[in-house]
Amino acid sequence: MRIGFKLMAEAYSPGDIVDQAVAAEEAGFDFVEVSDHFHPWVSEHEHSGFAFSMLAAIAVRTSAIELATGVTCPFLRYHPAIVAQAAATTALLSDGRFTLGLGAGERLNEHVVGRGWPAVATRHEMLRESLEIIRLLWSGGYHSYDGKHLRLEDARVFDLPAEPPRIAVAAGGSEAAELAAQYGDALFATEPSADLVTAYRQAGGDGPRYAEVPLSWADSVEAAAESARRLFRFGVTGWKVHAELPTPVNFDAATELVTAAHMAEQFGCGPDVKRHIEVASRFADAGFDRLALINAGPDMDGFFDFARTELLPVLQEV
Repeated sequence: MRIGFKLMAEAYSPGDIVDQAVAAEEAGFDFVEVSDHFHPWVSEHEHSGFAFSMLAAIAVRTSAIELATGVTCPFLRYHPAIVAQAAATTALLSDGRFTLGLGAGERLNEHVVGRGWPAVATRHEMLRESLEIIRLLWSGGYHSYDGKHLRLEDARVFDLPAEPPRIAVAAGGSEAAELAAQYGDALFATEPSADLVTAYRQAGGDGPRYAEVPLSWADSVEAAAESARRLFRFGVTGWKVHAELPTPVNFDAATELVTAAHMAEQFGCGPDVKRHIEVASRFADAGFDRLALINAGPDMDGFFDFARTELLPVLQEV
């Protein structure tokens, strides 16, 4: 079991995100993953730095901790050729510590370039073509590609690492889990679903299984749950809502009735290490072996002290 930390770029400035990655390495985390968004989720969020710039800075300021995007949509806002180039450069700067997390995206971030928002079946087709293009460019030399949705013309990524980055593909259902098995090197998920892991394995997937674990550390359950409501209430709406709403204003409306009590049901809230272990164990029991811990609590320094002294020693043995 390897334990990571989720860098929530919507809630903190780019400088804070880099500092948190350094703190995570010092606390003993195995990896960090950073969200790759254009917009934040809700009105309390006031940031959304560029993921690959932050990753470059993190690579320079750390020495051992692994890095990942959690996750990048490689079409619409980006072209997969740009993602292939950015990921290869990040892998070089981090001496091979980088994993490229990819997914089918959300309207929140991708509609901004004015190219519309395709239906989910089309997005999965575009993700498949993006994976094929990225793999082509990482094989070296010049390449062209003429797909149903995406094209590539005489393109070459010149700076390539000796070994290409691992690709973790996000899945919310069995079809995406099969895509992760066929085209990726790892699975990425946000819910403790054993069915996703089973679908991934049955399709031939044998790589790491990443999942995000919702925690909120504070001196009291009440303070932790309220902080989780303020910063992470969008998380309880599920992917069918996540993928479709266009702005933070819409997420504010969709989560207006979410209470701190709702958050306490899903998050590990408060100072009790047993509650945090209980929530993380749901993901371990479902078959995930790379757990990225979210801290939606109000005290990040306190969380890192708690993780170093109480939480990580137990979780790394799960």
